[in-house]
Formats: sequence, C-alpha cells, structure tokens
Amino acid sequence: MENGPAVFAATVFLLFGKALPGWTGARSLRRAPVAEGVRPAVAVPPALLASRVSPALGSRCLARL
Repeated sequence: MENGPAVFAATVFLLFGKALPGWTGARSLRRAPVAEGVRPAVAVPPALLASRVSPALGSRCLARL
C-alpha cells in the first residue's frame, strides 16, 4: 500500500536531482539569477548541493521498498 507514494517520491527526487544542475548551469551562463533576489555566487553552491542530495534521497526511497 505504501509502495505507490514511495515510488512517486523517488521519481520526483531523481528527476529533480538530474534536472537541477542543467538548469543552474544554463541560468549561470546567461548571468541570470538562479534564485530570485540572490546573487548567483551565493545561490549556485546550495543549488548544486541540492542536486547531489536529491538522487541520494530518491535512492533511499527506492531502497526502502
């Protein structure tokens, strides 16, 4: 019964973790803000950290099935 939400959460974490570095890189190359109201030099490291943590969380969700 709990497999459906776990698979959904894992999919969201994995997709987010794969898409975030590309989006962050594209925004940085255009010198556009990565987060609204925050300088790119401050916003890029947490975004890249989140892109590393998200796949780990997705893997953990799948491992718990």
